[in-house]
Amino acid sequence: MGEENCTTVAEFILLGLSDVPELRVFLFLLFLLIYGVTVLANLGMIALIQVSSGLHTPMYFFLSHLSFVDFCYSTIIVPKMLFNMLNKDKTISFLGCMVQFYLFCAYGITEVFLLAVMAYDRFVAICNPLLYMVTMSQNLCMELVSCCYLGGTVCSLIHLCLALEIPSFRSNVINHFFCDLPPLLSLACTDVSMNELFLYIVATFNEIITIVIILTSYLFILITILRMHSAEGRHKAFSTCASHLTAIVVLQGTLLFSYCRPNSGNSVDTDKVASVFYTVVIPMLNPLIYSLRNKDVKEALKKVLRISFLS
Repeated sequence: MGEENCTTVAEFILLGLSDVPELRVFLFLLFLLIYGVTVLANLGMIALIQVSSGLHTPMYFFLSHLSFVDFCYSTIIVPKMLFNMLNKDKTISFLGCMVQFYLFCAYGITEVFLLAVMAYDRFVAICNPLLYMVTMSQNLCMELVSCCYLGGTVCSLIHLCLALEIPSFRSNVINHFFCDLPPLLSLACTDVSMNELFLYIVATFNEIITIVIILTSYLFILITILRMHSAEGRHKAFSTCASHLTAIVVLQGTLLFSYCRPNSGNSVDTDKVASVFYTVVIPMLNPLIYSLRNKDVKEALKKVLRISFLS
């Protein structure tokens, strides 16, 4: 690509999910419904944990932050995507694009770290139940959550600084529905191999660290459960882990496919589908998984609803 075709850009154009006009209204209504459920479910989960004294434990403290992160990074992406579906003007300013990418990256990485911390929390609860509340003190919980947010912030800030170093682009048309880093790098005129290498290394490193923590925690949990003599105790231990394991498998599987592989020439449409899954679908699924499969959450919700109807 000749240097004469390269220029600095003031704004980008997001092509979106599909260029088929007949699908726009259907996709708009579908994603509007999903986003509505996402907002209600995640904010509802946060409110329920706050008002229910029985849920004031480390496990639900982490879950409330998971719901907050899901709400945030879905809100960073979906409203703009919905707006673009019904409007001919699909532009986003250069600054807006960088901010969207930074916030999405920060909250996305924070969620990965949070799931690892929640695995450690389940390890302590099941393998050391008598010392659970002592070990998982309020101070430790705050420190762990702070480290998750700090890790997400630092990693995304480094990615952002490297992206801002790109002097020019051969086009301002991004074949995606939000400002993700890989499609942005594909438009750069200069050599971005360092950006791509760093993206691959950071994503892979974060995934390896978190997966090792998760697998180690659940290995000890499994050993502890198999040693239990009570069938009821085993069932209870399995049920408390099922929701968390489901959330981990869904998110980690999608992220591994999207970011922890070298550029293998997969179609843009395939990457878009994967992106829809972790930016739109998973933030809706997480609170539903934890509420529908969690006895304590269901009981707390029934109690709150009873009090609301009686008052």
